[in-house]
This record gives sequence, structure tokens and C-alpha cells, in this order.
Amino acid sequence: MTCALPYANGPCHIGHLRTYVPADVYVRSLKKLGYKDILFICGSDTHGTPILLEAEKQGIHPRELIEKYHRHFIEVFEKLNIFFDHFGHTDEELNHQMSREIVLKIHEKGYIYPKKLKLPYCPKCKRFLPDRYIVGLCPYCKTEARGDECDQGCGRYLNPWELIDPKCSICGSTPEFKETTHYFFKLSAFHGFLEEYLKKMKGTSIAKNYAIKWLKAGLKDWCITRDLPWGVKFPIDERLVLYVWVDAPIGYITFTKDYCDRKGIDWKEYWKNNAKIIHFIGGDIVYHHCIFWPALLKAADMNLPYSVVASGMVKVEDKVFSKTRGYVIWVEEDYLDKGLDPDCLRYYMISYTRHVKDLNFSWKIYEALVNNELVGTLGNFAYRVLLFTYRNYKEVPEAKLREGVTSLIKGSIDKIIEGLDRYEFNVITTQFMALANYGNKLFQKEQPWTTVKENPEKCKETLYNCLQLLKAIAILMEPVMPIKAEKLWKQLGYDTPVKDVHFEEALKPIEPGRKLGKPKPLFKKVSSEKIQELIKEFEKRVQR
Repeated sequence: MTCALPYANGPCHIGHLRTYVPADVYVRSLKKLGYKDILFICGSDTHGTPILLEAEKQGIHPRELIEKYHRHFIEVFEKLNIFFDHFGHTDEELNHQMSREIVLKIHEKGYIYPKKLKLPYCPKCKRFLPDRYIVGLCPYCKTEARGDECDQGCGRYLNPWELIDPKCSICGSTPEFKETTHYFFKLSAFHGFLEEYLKKMKGTSIAKNYAIKWLKAGLKDWCITRDLPWGVKFPIDERLVLYVWVDAPIGYITFTKDYCDRKGIDWKEYWKNNAKIIHFIGGDIVYHHCIFWPALLKAADMNLPYSVVASGMVKVEDKVFSKTRGYVIWVEEDYLDKGLDPDCLRYYMISYTRHVKDLNFSWKIYEALVNNELVGTLGNFAYRVLLFTYRNYKEVPEAKLREGVTSLIKGSIDKIIEGLDRYEFNVITTQFMALANYGNKLFQKEQPWTTVKENPEKCKETLYNCLQLLKAIAILMEPVMPIKAEKLWKQLGYDTPVKDVHFEEALKPIEPGRKLGKPKPLFKKVSSEKIQELIKEFEKRVQR
């Protein structure tokens, strides 16, 4: 399992979490289904023009920049309870070595060739203008684009020399065109292979459909070298560095090897044999992971991705996500530093919509999800049942488990498994919230506060079945809200970490006589005043 590598040129934002939270939820869910050999890999992407541009802007060396943001992402992921087995970065010596070895092998097989080009050169800055050093209009859709892709329009991969009306992104000068030699990967030679591969590749519809569309439009060979002072040296001509989209995905292999070397495992078990490789990515990098990357792996005789799970895009307050325009939520500055609950943010990212749909982050929607769903439904059910049972019995009472409750829980587990097979993670939140809603109605309808005196056996049966529902909820919610699940699990009197408990355990009757922990509310309401404060801060950023 891998997640797309975050660029180490800025802090973690809400758009990042569209990939990392669902991936973490999926890994946790697979473990709850009994899968044991799961390796969860990620790391910082530390090369390419975005890193250089930001380092130049701050007046620091690129290495200083990447070290800062590499640490930042590790810290933020830990606060959000996103845990990778290994989180490396692509400027590690092992990645330089692995990238050069793979490129040399592909070159020896005849898939890399030199080509003379006339490339944009800024006479004022005195340098060639690769990727984001140049801006202009996309030759296909005429939208404003960068030299590496049409990020605001059709999403196509571009070459710097293709732009219409190009300008240097640093000084705004019109570039000259100078002849130089670069190296290309014969992507066009893999058309037939990719046609067959995409038929078999698993994943979300966004990944498959976009890839097939681009394949039908025809493949162009990729220029895989750049005139830059920062990056992995191209082994055939060291005046050049590798294009970042070569050494970055090779990082997946490098991080695996690094982990395996420390654990005494052969990394080739994952990348040479029959392991299922699953990539979680954003919808904006489908071309790289479904076209270029499989072709590169095929050329290098490596294991191919089994599945590519691409998400829908992220909006902020119904606006297209944009850091430059202020339509962004910074995870640390705008959320964690405000004392807001990490699990509530995880819940939002999973529950709001299907994984392939666009996700809109809005503070008003956040307020409703927390106060109405988490506090009003789930938290209310857990607290009132546990508090009443604790006050009257201090333990799980002796009673019979109803067949209807067992069937309901089994149905929820089945639906979750079906949803996971389709990479629809919101089915998890739908199901455990449905159990909480059912439990609330059951508790209210059977009024244990009355039957505790009038019909004690009936009261015990009501509470016992409500506690069984809470046991199931704690197990099912753990992949989404691990901290809250653990707190609920402890209040139910369990010592074993809930993360180690399989889904099927939710069907086993809770043990009568189990001592309950002292009940405490799982969630806190977020005040309307707090939400207004957050909205005002966001609006100020947009105005700037």
C-alpha cells in the first residue's frame, strides 16, 4: 500500500488528507479483516521545480526546505493517527542509487534515447526553464498552464516547449529558444501493453476512465531529464537530473527496500514477485500512476500496480481548492492548533461523500457533522447507555442477545466489506452510525429508566443489547476514528487494543459480568462562536 508522496515545499493542507486518511482507513480495515502482511509506505517528494522555486523564494538551500517540511508531515500525520510502516524521502542516498540503477537498466534495454531540442531559455535569469519555471497557455484547451501540466484545465501532461505565449515564471520575460540535448523514455512503445494492463487494473473509476481516455488519445515519449541543479543525477549524462516523476515513484520501491533491509526481509517479495501493490493518489496524478509508472515498471521488469485508487477533488467552501487564492485549510494552523479533534476531521474526510466524488470542506458542514451526528447521535447513544448501566449495575448485565441485533450487526459488516471492495469508505461511517441510530431508538422506545423498577429483566435485556451495539460500533468505527473507538472500547471494559480486534468479533456476545469503565462523553460540541471565528479567519485569507 502506498500513498502519493507529499511535496516537501509547504505545509499539509486539507487536500492532502483526501488521500492519506482513506488510505489509513483502508489499511486499518484490511487488518480487521485478518490480512497480516500489509506494508504501508509513503515519504516526502523532495525534488523538482516546486522545491527549487520555494527554496529560492525563502532564500535557503533546497535541503533545508525539505528537512523542514519532511519533519512537518511526520508530525502532522502522527497527530491525525495516520501511521506508515515507513515514511522516507526521495533525497535519501538509497533513492538516488535505486533511481540511477533502474534508469540504467531501462537504457540498456533500449527504452531511453537522446534527442536535440530547442528549449525555452530566460536571457534575464540565464537558465533553461523546465516545468514550473515557465507558464503559458495549454496548446490543447488554451487554459493557463505550467510547463509540466495543464493543472487548471484539461489535466494533460505537457512539455515546456509546447506552451503558447510562454513566459518565465520568475521574471516574466519572454524566453529565447536554445538547442540542447535531453533524454526520452519510449512511452509510445508501451501502448499495446498499457491497453491490456488497464483492462485488468483494479481501482476507482476515475483512475481507469481517465487513463483509458488518455491512451486512446495517443502516447508521446516522455522527456525524463531536466536542466536543474537539484535532483538525482541522470546516470548517462550527469549535467542533467532526472525528471521528478521518475525518481519520486521509484521512492515507493526505495522505501520498501529500506524497511525490508531493517526487518531482514527481501524487498523483491513486494516488487518482483506476486504482492498486490495498491496506490492511493489524488485525481490530478492519474496519468503519472496509470500510464507512465506502469510502463516504467514494465521496462524495469518490476511488479505492476494491482490497483490505483484515485479520489475526487477537494473544494473549500464550494470553491475550487487553491492555495494562491486562499481557498485552502491548513491542517496544523487552521485545525489542530485550534484544539479541534483529529478524529472529527477524519470522520469528515470519510463520511462526507464517496471516494470518487468531489469533497467540499465547509466549516458549517463541519459544525453539523460534529454536533448532529457525532455528538447528537453516536455520542449521545454511547453516553446515555453506559452511564445508566454503570450507575445501576457497574457491569454488563446478564441477558439474552436478540437475533435482530445480531442480524443488524452482521448486515453492517457485510456492507462494509462490499464497500471496501469498491473503495467506498463512507460505507463504514454509514453503517456504524446506522447502528447508533438504531440503538438510540431502541433505548428510547424501551425506557430502561422505567423498567429498571417495574421489569428488571426487561431493563437488563435492553441494556445488554445496547451494549452489544456499542461493542460493534467501537470495532467498526476504529478505522475511521481510532482514538474515540479506543475510549469507547475501554469504557466497555476491554483491555485489548481495539485496533487489534477483527470485524467478526463484533458478532460475539459481550460477556455478562464484564466490569465497565467510568463513562465519559466521547465528543464535545463545537460552538457556533468557534465556527464563526474560523469562518472569519478563512475569509480574511481569501480577501488577501
